[in-house]
Amino acid sequence: MPQPEAGEARIIIETGLDRRIAEIIEPVLVAMDFKLVRVRMMNQNGLTLQVMAERSDGTMTVEDCEAASMAISPVLDVEDPVDREYHLEVSSPGIDRPMVRKSDFVRWQGNLVKCETSILVDNRKRFRGKIVAVDADGFTLERDQLAYGEEPRLTIPFSTLAEAKLILTDDLIRDALRADKLAKAQAANQNDEDDSEDA
Repeated sequence: MPQPEAGEARIIIETGLDRRIAEIIEPVLVAMDFKLVRVRMMNQNGLTLQVMAERSDGTMTVEDCEAASMAISPVLDVEDPVDREYHLEVSSPGIDRPMVRKSDFVRWQGNLVKCETSILVDNRKRFRGKIVAVDADGFTLERDQLAYGEEPRLTIPFSTLAEAKLILTDDLIRDALRADKLAKAQAANQNDEDDSEDA
């Protein structure tokens, strides 16, 4: 199935109903310059449809969340993939975010991640460690929890990845704040350039 996204496709995608919903809403989000991170139907407050999205620079304001919610809500009403009443919740991925694109691993290199693979890699499926290298096919972890005889570094192919998430640390908070500050500065510079072109 072709990806509606202008840019990099997700390497971790949903299954079942969550996947059907993602296929419905992703083109709407892409048209608004958002990237879909994850869709998850959860049994909380009755039934909650959680949609995580972000701009290409990794930012997502409250206003962005409201705009995305207002855009995807009518599309979901028309397509009607959920046969029960539910609450729609649109949010940013947060600091301890799911990692769903190869670029996420590049961007957050040097930070701790925990992940699960769909097949055994080095006789395990669950891993935790620092991302120390990334290439087109996978990423290398420096494990912080070793069993006897295991190598400290391990390369995990992207094709085996079932789930991956950043682990909240002081370093991650610092890196996230720095990235957010940089994105805001770039947006302000862009607005200044746009204003000078209008003059």
